[in-house]
Amino acid sequence: MESFNRISSLLLVFLLAINSLLVYRIGAEVQHHDFVVQETPVKRLCKAHNIITVNGQFPGPTIEVKNGDTIVINVVNQARYNVTLHWHGVRQLRTAWADGPEFVTQCPIKPGGSYRYRFTIQGQEGTLWWHAHSSWLRATVYGALIIRPKENTSYPFAKPKREIPLILGEWWDRNPVDVVRKATRTGGAPDVSNAFTINGQPGDLYNCSSKDTTVIPVKAGETNLLRFINAALNTELFVAIANHKMTVVAADASYTKPFTTSVLMLAPGQTTDVLVTMDQPLSRYYIAARAYASAEGVAFDNTTAAAILEYDCGCAKPGPAAQPIFPALPAYNDTAAVSAFTAGIKSPSSVEVPGPVDENLFFTVGLGLFDCPEGKTCRGPNNTRFAASMNNVSFVFPGTTSLLQAHYQRVPGVFTTDFPAVPPVPFDYTAKNVSSSLSQPVAGTKLYKLKYGAVVQLVLQGTNIVAGENHPIHIHGYNFYILAEGFGNFNPARDNAKFNLVDPPERNTVGVPANGWAVIRFVADNPGIWLMHCHLDVHITWGLAMAFLVENGGAELQSLEAPPPDLPTC
Repeated sequence: MESFNRISSLLLVFLLAINSLLVYRIGAEVQHHDFVVQETPVKRLCKAHNIITVNGQFPGPTIEVKNGDTIVINVVNQARYNVTLHWHGVRQLRTAWADGPEFVTQCPIKPGGSYRYRFTIQGQEGTLWWHAHSSWLRATVYGALIIRPKENTSYPFAKPKREIPLILGEWWDRNPVDVVRKATRTGGAPDVSNAFTINGQPGDLYNCSSKDTTVIPVKAGETNLLRFINAALNTELFVAIANHKMTVVAADASYTKPFTTSVLMLAPGQTTDVLVTMDQPLSRYYIAARAYASAEGVAFDNTTAAAILEYDCGCAKPGPAAQPIFPALPAYNDTAAVSAFTAGIKSPSSVEVPGPVDENLFFTVGLGLFDCPEGKTCRGPNNTRFAASMNNVSFVFPGTTSLLQAHYQRVPGVFTTDFPAVPPVPFDYTAKNVSSSLSQPVAGTKLYKLKYGAVVQLVLQGTNIVAGENHPIHIHGYNFYILAEGFGNFNPARDNAKFNLVDPPERNTVGVPANGWAVIRFVADNPGIWLMHCHLDVHITWGLAMAFLVENGGAELQSLEAPPPDLPTC
């Protein structure tokens, strides 16, 4: 049986490699888009200032494609900051040069510069998104990426009457780049946001926001597809619609077994598609979003964003509009609600989970503290600087070239490939009082090397150093199956029996439970260098990241493409 599984896995890798150059001829298109990154004046929460946008839009342009289409985006940077764009969740098979994280797959696009991203959507359908991957520009530089089925194919559910993207965001009433620079300078936690947004608007629960609240017109009896995207920088969000049930049908551009719920929880980076039938009396209903804050004693934005679902009454609507009905939302620390929602997401049918496993990895993820430089005052606990790490390595991004360029051109001294496969020092990861001797990580640019086609099983173990919290971990260039999640310390003797090897969900971002663990599995079928990081941007700023170096396979279709001629230089 093991030999059969090995042959099946190799066959799967071969088929995926063949598919990586395949263009879907039936109805496939090449789409061209021009993205101009620029400063744009906006007013929110009674204040006006300039923000960084794409094409002057906030949120940015929605890209709508079909499975199989090729996308070409010419990005021109007219802003004052370096910028890159990441196409979150796109597999980028052999096209790592288009993935976008700054100093990982490319040097940034400098002010006045340009770069053309080119990639093909292969075997993906549903809702993804794009965003800046430089500093904290992601706070305002983001947009939806909607992938519909190929020509002459359809959704695995009845066609909805309308499709509505709803992008959840996070707003500071000052320049977010200044916010992170202040935190980096002082070593303290960044200022929390002032509001959340839905499609760029905080909603009428905030001052000065009633006029521009997002309103979604609907008609009684119709079933609509709502595409939720959490683009918030540092906050996981509960979402509910007053008096309406939501049927989840996809997550992270992978279809799911439909299940009905009254509340969603999306971590930054995650997407969730839901069908909603307009089966309530003619009225106005709030769509509300507020924080899930899993870390004890940590400040967070405790406000609520709102949009309005407005039924068309077919009348002239004289007089003032009715006050919208407000939904029930979980408490900000309701981890049980998160676990219940997460448990409902499964693949729509049985899947062939790859195996046997070639690489058994165990990574701790969590916070830490650096000593304050001598003679300085730092704003972390007890005059320290906040840090974060995986397996006690706090990731340092290079500054003179990108990791992928250094790998492709064999530039020495930029990174090492000695990222540990297991924690250097095992300990009680989720103990209430973890020894302070374990809180200081080692700074470094360490990668973990994977052979092409290797089956990787990765245990992501949360820690209670400084504060335990839910960490949304995203892997660039890959989808993976989530086999199991749990609380406390992962114990293979006990927890392997919990693995779902029948219909595990397929995602690109997994929420590692607060003081808990998650197990994922994937095939290393995409050569290049791929960042894995916490999608709470404050944590990646502190070093909660690492990168996989996936080697080329033995055939041309298993090898990284050559870099494009206009790849930015540092």
